[in-house]
Amino acid sequence: MTGAPVVELDRVGRNYRRGDEEVHALVDLSLTLDSGELVALVGPSGCGKSTALNLVAAVDRPDRGRVTVCGVDIATASENELVALRRRSIGMVFQAFHLVPHLTVEENVSLPLALDGRRDPDRVLDLIDRVGLGHRARHYPSELSGGEQQRTAVARALVHRPRVVVADEPTGNLDSRTGAAVIELLDELRRSEGAALLLATHDARVAGAADRVCELADGRLVGRRS
Repeated sequence: MTGAPVVELDRVGRNYRRGDEEVHALVDLSLTLDSGELVALVGPSGCGKSTALNLVAAVDRPDRGRVTVCGVDIATASENELVALRRRSIGMVFQAFHLVPHLTVEENVSLPLALDGRRDPDRVLDLIDRVGLGHRARHYPSELSGGEQQRTAVARALVHRPRVVVADEPTGNLDSRTGAAVIELLDELRRSEGAALLLATHDARVAGAADRVCELADGRLVGRRS
């Protein structure tokens, strides 16, 4: 059951400079995401999926068009407003993981809460268990495999009960069994807590779990299916 839109992209454009070349990463992209909805972005590498995620995650701003997340206009919001939005309303899982090397798994997962002056140790340990890392909670990122780091990043993205979760290839470093468990956890999150999920993926299992699949090519939306 979906609710009111929490993410709206209206004719969004984003360009980058690559040497002397201007790259049109997104061209007139329009997309909405409702509470409790899982939308998968698919398409070849370089098609604009990660750029779209960065805009929805409020770590980038559009050159044209409008991006609204939880009622905040990403183009016009102040940096303080964007920081507050990310800390309280957005969960992020990126391919580079961005774990803090001197923090344990438990401390990394706790970080979004700590940055907002909150604690919820039961939630932290429950999520660590649910991604299969209960026995690694006191380990550091350097002691983890790539898949374990990815699962830590997933738990960290969910710990503060975000309204929106964006994830770039959330199962990309996982074996089939662990990947299925992560998909199940994300699906449970949006059903039980009403989070909206926007996932970029090449994984057919992730696309198969989505309410909608949006296909990008050369920065444009070229297909949709439910």
